[in-house]
Parts: sequence; structure tokens; C-alpha cells
Amino acid sequence: MLKRFPPKYAYPEELEPFQLKGLQWTVSHAWRNSPFYRKRLDVAGVAPGDIRTLADLSRLPFTAAEDLRDNYPLPLLSVEPKEIVRIHPSSGTTGKRKILCDTQKDIGDWLCMFARCYEMAGLSREDRVQICVGYGLWTAGAGFQWGAERFGAMTIPAGPGNLDLQCTFLQDLRTTVLCCTASMGLLMAEEVHTRGIRDRIHLRKVILGAERTSDAMIATIKELLGVEEVYDIPGLTELYGPGTGLSCRYETGIHYWADYYILEILDPESLSPVAPGEIGEMVYTTLGKEAVPLIRYRSRDLTRLVEGSCPCGCILPRHDKILGRSDDMVVFRGVNIYPGQADEVLSKMEGVGSEYQILIEHGEDGKDYMTVKVERANQLNEGYDAVLARTIAGGMKRNLMVSCAVEIVPYGSLPRSERKTKRIFDNRRY
Repeated sequence: MLKRFPPKYAYPEELEPFQLKGLQWTVSHAWRNSPFYRKRLDVAGVAPGDIRTLADLSRLPFTAAEDLRDNYPLPLLSVEPKEIVRIHPSSGTTGKRKILCDTQKDIGDWLCMFARCYEMAGLSREDRVQICVGYGLWTAGAGFQWGAERFGAMTIPAGPGNLDLQCTFLQDLRTTVLCCTASMGLLMAEEVHTRGIRDRIHLRKVILGAERTSDAMIATIKELLGVEEVYDIPGLTELYGPGTGLSCRYETGIHYWADYYILEILDPESLSPVAPGEIGEMVYTTLGKEAVPLIRYRSRDLTRLVEGSCPCGCILPRHDKILGRSDDMVVFRGVNIYPGQADEVLSKMEGVGSEYQILIEHGEDGKDYMTVKVERANQLNEGYDAVLARTIAGGMKRNLMVSCAVEIVPYGSLPRSERKTKRIFDNRRY
């Protein structure tokens, strides 16, 4: 399937030996060149020569966002500063930003990964890629643009927002591929619908990144833009940026580039592996990153591994879509709730629109209360609201084991955003 940017191994049974070689290089490189990693590995009692099998990965210490912030401005650096060709801060909003560095090789690897995404999405060099994500310090704009250029397609660096300009480019430049956050994708789809220009655009595919998606949101984007294929691309600044995996056209999960990093799915509390198919935290170890290698980096993102082979024939393994973050979890009446779980429940229900909000309040009686505000599907008669509300409340109770009030609101009445949309609001003040 992937001919121009194929996996670095030919058969599934070759993956473990390939990853072991990369793991051994990473531990040796970090131990020799990073004072931080040298100290951390020494404390753990692990030396490079101790890594003999992939099972030895469990002996390595974890790293986390705090390590990046605490060692500001150039944390975990494992090369001489003169080898750095670019920096990308994360989009964090508290304290010092996490600044990640790249060597020329790191940039080259990232662009090959991103070009692989475009190839997996079925693009050709005849495609025209309109990029509607943020530019500047962040990895998003740089990754989407230079990845498309590396692939060889025409690139339109439109940036986020400015719907007039976006719609003009869609029509005049005959854009065939739209790259954006899920929220921006929904905003664009509704704008195209409002302006009545769907028959005057030439979109074939949409690639969504940097934000959780729901089945309802994807269905709305497909319908309003008239596209058949919507792809999900994960992204983490610490791990190069977006472009480290992509869903395929069969929509059975996200193929991740296991020839560039090892992905563990661990219980956020015990940090032990979860059972196959269970939700856990994504923990990354890079296999060839020079400037800032990652060793068991806790991303806080939640997903589950998808077992078995994919109908698309790609041998690269899969994980599910990002279901939320372990530090975004809310505890409601003793039940742990992740944002992605609500997405899953609502996406399976007919009559539900593409946006929702969950509000959690602490009542005067000392109890916690949850209200789920859900848009009804476009053109659905409000006479069905009572039935829809009962269905949603039943689904939340059955799947998440929580009781909630449900408020059905008109389609388009909840906030939209060109970047990321917040959907869970914990307003409790004890």
C-alpha cells in the first residue's frame, strides 16, 4: 500500500528486532550525551548494555511534561547546541512552555512520516492541499505544510480562521484536500453549507488533527462538504508533532509509525500494561530522535490498541482514536469519566448533532449534578426532543454508569471554534 514512504520493515515479525535495535541506540545516545538522562538512568540502575530485549523497556524510567518544564529552556538535550536547526514550543498554557529541539535528521524523519500520512490518505501529486491550522511556533502548520511539500502536492498555507479567504481559496484554487482541527473542519463545513457553495468546490478528502473527533462530527463534515473520506491524524509536539500516524480509509483505527517509536498503553495509576482493548495512557519511546529523544514519555493521552490485521493491508500497527487525557478525567459520584467516553456514547445515537457540552455542578444539597447539553441533528423536528433526551440519559447511564439531566438545544447553538473546542466544564467549587 505504501510505496513511496513504506515501513522500514517488510514483515510484521521483523518489527520487534527493528525496534530493539532502535531502543538500544536511543538509550546509549541519551546516556552518553544528556546529563539529565544519564542521571535518571543511573538512579534506575540501568546502563545501555542492559537493554537486550524489548522486555527490558520496562526497566527504564519514565519521563513526563514536568521534566521538560523543570529543565527549561532546552530540556533533555542530547546533542551539541550547534546541531539544533529548529525549536518548537508546545501549546501549554501553564508555567514555562515545553521547548523541543530538532536536528536536521529529526526534521527529515518527521517530514517522511508526514509524507507517509498523505500517501496513506490516497493523495497524488495532482492534489491541492489547503492547510487551515496554526502557524508560528507550533508544530502544526510547519508539519502539514512541509510534509505536503515533501510528498509533492501543491500546498496552500491558509492558516486558521478567515472564513471568507478559506471559501475563496476552496473555489478559486480548486482545493482537493482540507487539513484542519476537527472544530475548524466543522466550522468550514457549516460555512460552506450556509453559503450554498458545496457544488462549486472540489474537495475530495479532509484530514483532521490535534483534537478528538466524534463520529457525529465526522458525519456532519462529510455531508456538508460532500466528501467521502475524512482522516484522523494524531499529533504531539514532544513526539515530532502531528504526522506520527493516520487512520486509513477503512476507519478501523489509526496506523501509527512503529518504525519511528515504541508505543506502550499503560494504566495511568499503576503504570502497568493494560489488557488488549482496554483504555490506557499512551507512553512513547523514540527509536532514532537525536536532539530530544524520548524514553517512556507519559503523554497523558488515552486510547486503546487495536489488534489484528487491517483490511487496507498496511502492516503498521493501530491504536484507537484519542479518547481524552488522563489529567482531563473528571470524577462524578465516584465514577471516572473521560471526555472520549461521552463522544462514543453520543456518536451511536440517531438524532444527535455534532456538538455537545457536559456541565458538572455541586448542588446546595451537597450532591454533584451533571447536565448534558446536546444539539439535535440538523433539520430534526424539536418534537422529538423528549424522546431524544430520554435516549441520551439512558445511554449515559448504561455505558458510563452515571445519571444526568439532558437538555436538547437547536443545531448550531453551541460554540464553534477554529482551533479546539472545550466540551466538558467542571464547575464544582468545594
